[in-house]
Amino acid sequence: MYRQCGIAFKALAGVFVAFLAIKSIANDDLNAAKLSATNAVKPQQTGGAKSINDWLVRIHDASRRRAYTGTFVVSVGADRASARIWHVCDGEQQMERVESLTGTPRSTFRHNSNVVTFFPETKVARTEQREALGIFPNFLKSNDTAIAEFYTLKALESERVAGIEAEVVHLIAKDNLRYSYRIWTERKSGLVVKLQTLDVSGRVIEQAAFSELNLEAPVKMERLAAMMNNTAGHRLEQVAMVKTTALAQGWVLQRGVPGFASMNCFKRPMQIAATSNPAAQLEAGKADSAGTMQWIFSDGLATVSLFVESFDRTRHSHEGVWSMGATQTLTKRMDDWWLTAVGEVPASTLKVFAQQLERRK
Repeated sequence: MYRQCGIAFKALAGVFVAFLAIKSIANDDLNAAKLSATNAVKPQQTGGAKSINDWLVRIHDASRRRAYTGTFVVSVGADRASARIWHVCDGEQQMERVESLTGTPRSTFRHNSNVVTFFPETKVARTEQREALGIFPNFLKSNDTAIAEFYTLKALESERVAGIEAEVVHLIAKDNLRYSYRIWTERKSGLVVKLQTLDVSGRVIEQAAFSELNLEAPVKMERLAAMMNNTAGHRLEQVAMVKTTALAQGWVLQRGVPGFASMNCFKRPMQIAATSNPAAQLEAGKADSAGTMQWIFSDGLATVSLFVESFDRTRHSHEGVWSMGATQTLTKRMDDWWLTAVGEVPASTLKVFAQQLERRK
């Protein structure tokens, strides 16, 4: 049930329980106007708010506004997973295809917020709405200027990745509520070509990197669109989610968690008719008290999702914390409710979220 924003690398690797995440990347038009890929901003050794955020805007812009193809590999300990990506853009139109090369075969297509995932073994095509795929290299959740309050930027020596000259920076967390990152970006465009997630002790706990990248590939949006729309021979499944608020569902955070802002909240009914009518989905969601609420938070880089559903003794038998690379999962019973917290943060941060979550009705 729980799938991270997009077919995240970890989903391809099968290394953690999938959770649905909507990665809100705000103000694309504003950011594009601020900085184009040709106006590169060099990171500063002692980056203040301006240097950090200008740099983040640059790599965000590069990941969403240029065409490329490549193969990327995700490493979590001794486990490896790989996938092939095709990305193309035409103005505000974004389209990409990601095909898993390891694990369960699947191909995921995204056209802006419309997503279709094909599972060839079961002949299933799953459709849903997502604001952005959490697929490397598009790892930013926002361009919030508050990022500079919780991370320090330090430039490192340049290196080569997949035959490409890359600038390297270290984003150092200022507290223990979040991880640090080392990020390699293609020198000219700012496209992320390698990303390491580091725990509070500085140990690499997850890495994603291109093993091959073509920045001049002739990717055709029309061809990807035709492949995305060709669902013949597949059983269609629609993932229904209705936008709501945590308060409307009866939940609040008592004091909040420093740096993490509420990004979105959705209700996923357990049983809902396949319909594209939001009003019909909303009514079905209201009628289905057994549905799952997903409340999403981000500090601009890391995401935390709180999934809350009615407690079911037959399914919810074990409370605890699980770790797989950078992703932590916490499960906890809260009276008549069951919480599953999932995030790219230390387990202690999920515990803070769980402690702050409170039922109001």
